[in-house]
Formats: sequence, C-alpha cells, structure tokens
Amino acid sequence: MLGTAQLKTLLINELPRMRRFAYSLTGNKSDADDLVQSLVEKLLRKGIKKNIPAIPWFLKVCKNLWIDETRANQSRRKLAESSAQEPIAENEAGPENDQMAQILKAMEQLNDEQRQLVGLVIVEGFSYAEAARTLDIPVGTVMSRVARARAKLAQLLTAP
Repeated sequence: MLGTAQLKTLLINELPRMRRFAYSLTGNKSDADDLVQSLVEKLLRKGIKKNIPAIPWFLKVCKNLWIDETRANQSRRKLAESSAQEPIAENEAGPENDQMAQILKAMEQLNDEQRQLVGLVIVEGFSYAEAARTLDIPVGTVMSRVARARAKLAQLLTAP
C-alpha cells in the first residue's frame, strides 16, 4: 500500500485531472466536485496498492462511483438536464466562453459511454489502450465509441 502522505501528495497533484474527468461524466460543476470529493474520501479510506498504476485506478474508481450514484438516483439526470449549466469562467465574456458553452452543450447530447471516453481520450489525452484498461472494455470498443462521439460532436458543433 502507498503511504498516506504519498497518496495525499499524488491526489493533490492529480486533482485537476480528476475534476476534468468527473466533469466530463456529470456535465455539471457541482456534481463533479461532489464526485471528486467522494473519490478522494474513498481513496484515502481504502488506500491503493503500490503495484497498481495510480492514475488509471483513480479514474476507474471515479467512473464506478459515478455509475453507482447514477443508478441510486435516477432523477439526477432530469435535474442536471433541467438546470442551467454554469460557465467555466463565470466572470469572463468572450468568444472562448461562447465556444466552450457550445462544446459543453454538445457534450450533454452524447451518451454516457461516449462522454466518459471523450473525457479520457480527447480531454485527458489517454491512448485508446489506456482508456480501455481504465474502463475495462476492449480497445475496439473505445475506438468506435470515440469515433462516433467525434462525429456527433462535429455534427452538433457545425449545425446552424
């Protein structure tokens, strides 16, 4: 097992990555923060073995927590879809924020599996093989889902 101090340092260093991934899953800043908090609490409570690659493990645990929470609370999706999305940079206006709002709105229209993979492959830069190991799915499945997600995002972002 990793020592507590070593685990805490690793978690602090990887917090931005975990928040981005959680946001790609939930589509909501507050829900993403709650998910990351649950993730950190669980990792600190349970620990992690030294021989396990930490980053894929963190993201796998995050995904599993999100799935568990989604299954336990089916009304969460309705609430997330009906509430307005918070902008990434609330106090700044400009074309970058308009573009980001369009991208986030398009991401909401992807299915859960596609959003997970967009978060890992496109946002985090994971290889297909790394994403496949993290999510326990075949590499071919990752490739096809990412291709469909990219095509759908392109279609949504170029539509008038």
